[in-house]
Amino acid sequence: MVVVLTVSLLSRVQVEFYVNENTFKERLKLFFIKNQRSSLRIRLFNFSLKLLTCALYVLRVALDDPEQVTGVPGNMFLLSALLQVTVALISFLEAMLLTYLSYKGNIWEQMFQISFILEMINTVPFIITIFWPPLRNIFIPVFLNCWLAKCALENMINDLHRAIQRTHSAMFNQVLILICTLLCLVFTGACGIQHLERAGKNLTLFNSLYFCIVTFSTVGYGDVTPHIWPSQLLVVILICVALVVLPLQFEELAYLWMERQKSGGNYSRHRAQTEKHAVLCVSSLKIDLLMDFLNEFYAHPRLQDYYVVILCPTEMDIQVRRILQIPLWSQRVIYLQGSALKDTDLMRAKMDDAEACFILSSRNEVDRTAADHQTILRAWAVKDFAPNCPLYVQILKPENKFHVKFADHVVCEEEFKYAMLALNCVCPATSTLVTLLVHTSRGQEGQLSPEQWQRTYGRCSGNEVYHIRLCDSKFFGEYDGKSFTYASFHAHKKYGVCLIGVKREDNKSILLNPGPRHIMAAPDTCYYINITKEENSAFIFKQEEKDKKGLPVTGLYDAPSRLPVHSIIASMGTVAMDLQNPADPPEDCSKLTLPTENGAGSRRPSIAPVLEIADSSSILPCDLLSDQSEDETNHSDEEGSSVSDFVKGYPPNSPYIGSSPTLCHLLPQKASFCCLRLDKGCRHNSFEDAKAYCFKNKLILVSAETAGNGLYNFIVPLRAYYRPRKELNPIVLLLDYPPDNHFLEAICCFPMVYFMAGTIDNLDNLLQCGIIYADNLVVVDKESTMSAEEDYMADAKTIVNVQTMFRLFPSLSIITELTHPSNMRFMQFRAKDCYSLALSKLEKIERDKGSNLAFMFRLPFAAGRVFSISMLDTLLYQSFVKDYMIPIARLLLGLDTTPGSGYLCAMKVTEEDLWIRTYGRLFQKLCSSSAEIPIGIYRTESHMFSSSEVRQGRDISINVENTGGDDQRNNRCESWKEKTAHRNSTTSDQSEHPLLRKKSLQWARRLSRKNTKPPSRTERISQQRLNLYRRSERQELSELVKNRMKHLGLPTVGYDEMNDHQNTLSYVLINPPPDTMLELNDIVYIIRSDPLAGPDVPEDVAQGQSSGGQTRQDFGAETRDETHL
Repeated sequence: MVVVLTVSLLSRVQVEFYVNENTFKERLKLFFIKNQRSSLRIRLFNFSLKLLTCALYVLRVALDDPEQVTGVPGNMFLLSALLQVTVALISFLEAMLLTYLSYKGNIWEQMFQISFILEMINTVPFIITIFWPPLRNIFIPVFLNCWLAKCALENMINDLHRAIQRTHSAMFNQVLILICTLLCLVFTGACGIQHLERAGKNLTLFNSLYFCIVTFSTVGYGDVTPHIWPSQLLVVILICVALVVLPLQFEELAYLWMERQKSGGNYSRHRAQTEKHAVLCVSSLKIDLLMDFLNEFYAHPRLQDYYVVILCPTEMDIQVRRILQIPLWSQRVIYLQGSALKDTDLMRAKMDDAEACFILSSRNEVDRTAADHQTILRAWAVKDFAPNCPLYVQILKPENKFHVKFADHVVCEEEFKYAMLALNCVCPATSTLVTLLVHTSRGQEGQLSPEQWQRTYGRCSGNEVYHIRLCDSKFFGEYDGKSFTYASFHAHKKYGVCLIGVKREDNKSILLNPGPRHIMAAPDTCYYINITKEENSAFIFKQEEKDKKGLPVTGLYDAPSRLPVHSIIASMGTVAMDLQNPADPPEDCSKLTLPTENGAGSRRPSIAPVLEIADSSSILPCDLLSDQSEDETNHSDEEGSSVSDFVKGYPPNSPYIGSSPTLCHLLPQKASFCCLRLDKGCRHNSFEDAKAYCFKNKLILVSAETAGNGLYNFIVPLRAYYRPRKELNPIVLLLDYPPDNHFLEAICCFPMVYFMAGTIDNLDNLLQCGIIYADNLVVVDKESTMSAEEDYMADAKTIVNVQTMFRLFPSLSIITELTHPSNMRFMQFRAKDCYSLALSKLEKIERDKGSNLAFMFRLPFAAGRVFSISMLDTLLYQSFVKDYMIPIARLLLGLDTTPGSGYLCAMKVTEEDLWIRTYGRLFQKLCSSSAEIPIGIYRTESHMFSSSEVRQGRDISINVENTGGDDQRNNRCESWKEKTAHRNSTTSDQSEHPLLRKKSLQWARRLSRKNTKPPSRTERISQQRLNLYRRSERQELSELVKNRMKHLGLPTVGYDEMNDHQNTLSYVLINPPPDTMLELNDIVYIIRSDPLAGPDVPEDVAQGQSSGGQTRQDFGAETRDETHL
């Protein structure tokens, strides 16, 4: 055993590595060349020696007397000579050592280097004088050491950069080299001319320096000139060298300057430590994206002192360069060309000191998945480099969202886009509502317009979402211990603010309208909609009201000059008339008194007061999981057979990781994939078009290129559990490419969801998918068209296709998504529409004023018919100041469902509801009866024409009366009636009110006969030709559609080519004043409380529920009828 161990030990061989580095030469090379810090010291020492030799030369020249040829030199002269010899010896030894260490086999290459030759010229003569004293009087051009000092300085800077791991700009190095070159030329010329002129006029060193500076500056006074030919020859040589060297240096400097303009330089460390800055990381920077970010970022007062550092890998665009040269932005915006994946570029942007980092995706890429991958890598790189920097990330595809879950705020574009487009189908203009809420505005847009709707619409667009703690609030502080509904109503009544949500101190979730069961507490955070935040508001009360009850003053809302700085304080006198004693509820609180036909005097019916504390008997019992009265009992037998099969539950298959679970209407069993195909029958059914299905409700059509995971977020809000079953609209997906099985597996559990392969530019596909039975058509922007040679042409195909459908199906509500918001002016384009031209001028005026919402007055945007996802970029920007905006937007759109939080829905004001009269009274009615919070109005008005257009419309009405049929005559008179009506009158469906239609037509005919000047014969003939052309065009389009329907075997009964809404305009009013009058067909946006929130009922009340259950059920049914206006 011992022998074996000994043999094993003897068999081991110790191996030493890198033995070549242990040699004496390698150690010297490591010390003098390779090691950064030691080589830096050697070069600094060498640089000091060269400067010392130049200084000793100047000292020797100053002490030298040219007229003294012989004599004993002074002590100072001997000391300087001794120092020169010593320095020369050290320099010679160093030069020989470095030559030996850098030798690579070619000795001549080393010897003929300019630096080696200069070293030999300036050191060897001094060494020879040690052994041969007669050479001590020889002239040695020691001043040439300035060039060696210049080379040593360049090498020293390079070693300095390597040693401290910090790179200064190449611009700084080049400027330093240029300055050193000029100094060396001037110093060499001054010393050389002074020495050579010793045989001539004997110039002093100062005169020689003066001559060189005057000569190189091309001034040339001529008062000092060289007189002998050697000095003149030296001047010629120096000028030639300067003409060769200096242009090369300046060229290099100019090139580096241009490169620096492209790359943007660095953000200084001192500024990063003393000032605050945010970093914007993008793959390509366009002027629209830049201006949206800057306008929204600097719209907040506390961000005025921030710097914005843009980190982009591409070269700066010309338009971006021009914008950044404006003084407003040049002092606050810094552009750096670089990549977020490089630590050096992140160091240039001082990412570790940044207050925030915004990482935006390039939505114009053809491959959006690849764009998301780039965004994910940027987010990872920033998080790795600066883990404490807050991240704000924009992702395009929902399936990639979980990769950046660590970010502080994430906005998934397709999630928000499809959810918003879905809500547009059930809550009109939801996209406009959310866009106005997330944009910063002071409510000054359109205030100088002569149109009343533009002034009201622009003033209400200034409302935003703000937050404040209850204990610090003047708006809500007095409602501590009161119910949420009570606080919301009375804050709106007293101050004009709309309380929409709350967050408990011990809970991170925001609750929208938690209902009357939520009792307000002092630590609660309140979220409200108002023109400005409470901290910027002033409270003004009338003196006589202060002495009484402290009632607020009325009518400050409509003062545009006070909107930015004052709170909106309005009164509700109409409610005060009905509530004589608000402390005591009415005796019969179980019924809402409705106006009768004859009426009981002029008194308006009363509205129940909003209770301070929730009364369980006055809250609607709502259990949607077993609500048989709404879904089953109100249907006929055949309707119940198709609807009663739906169940409520969570979708079993989520198409991507990170989707929020939502309770939905589902099928009891998953549908087969073959049954999801609308245009082809299968063994389960033989239906081949939408007509064969006999749907009870209107269809919702969605045109998209592919069935991405984002479409799942379009279906979920439309199948949410709080949607009544009888109001569910069938959804048909018109896809360019058939979906894969993964997508079909995700949607097969939803009722009445179908797909069909086809495009919107194919009329047959549109007819087969049931476009004539649809109320809404959603056109999603296609990925393949987002990238175009000309940026703004990316929407060309979509716009033309939508314009075609607008002409073919004028009654269809088409909701279009565009890539560029500026292209919305082409939606529903009419070349000779004077009103559209006036709106275009108004948009330009608002843009010149610096408005962030210049496009808001375009009729398609105001009506919610067009939408661009880039409008929601401000949601991510605002989250830097308002970290609650993204959660609130997700709750409003139904992307997230928090237990106890309400949801956004809408209801329509009918003739039976006009007795409420004002928005403030409606607020009270909703709060008291169903605990719903209204946040805005979607209003439709008759189109306002100019005088020339009224005249034209009048002539058309008369001519159609004489030449057209009864239907056209009625339509034209109705249009004339709308044009001459009050500016706030609301158009309604004439088929629903035949009496009003008949009276309006009679009134219009009678007025046209009495007050209309007969047109001339020429005007009448030209107008008839125009009408004939218009009718022929419409008839041609109608015949085209009907012929295709007959060819496909579809009935033509449902096609109505004349039913359009070209004489109306619609717009959104966010949080209007309480005294705003309600109008017919107004659609009110409301936040309804969560129906699944469990009631917190006391025990004594619970004991009496069994006995009074029937009474409360009757009351609930009656109140429900009144709630759905």
